Amino acid sequence: MICVRCVVAGRVQGVWYRAATRQQALALGLCGHAVNLPDGRVEVIACGAPQAVATLQEWLWRGPELARVSDVVCEPVEYRAYAGFDTG
Repeated sequence: MICVRCVVAGRVQGVWYRAATRQQALALGLCGHAVNLPDGRVEVIACGAPQAVATLQEWLWRGPELARVSDVVCEPVEYRAYAGFDTG
């Protein structure tokens, strides 16, 4: 099991990005969170099986229909077993 922290930039707040990320993550069996950052970006922590995490990382570049993603930067972080997937 692995965890990654991704910061997503572009038009990603106010377009259901966090809720859609949660839906995708849960469908992939992942835990973690998606939260708005003060600078307009979204932080995503995703933990679970490596292939599922990789699939979510690819999806983060698309996001929901109204999103316009301009950048996604991910880095590995220490594994932590989150209780579900929060959109804080």
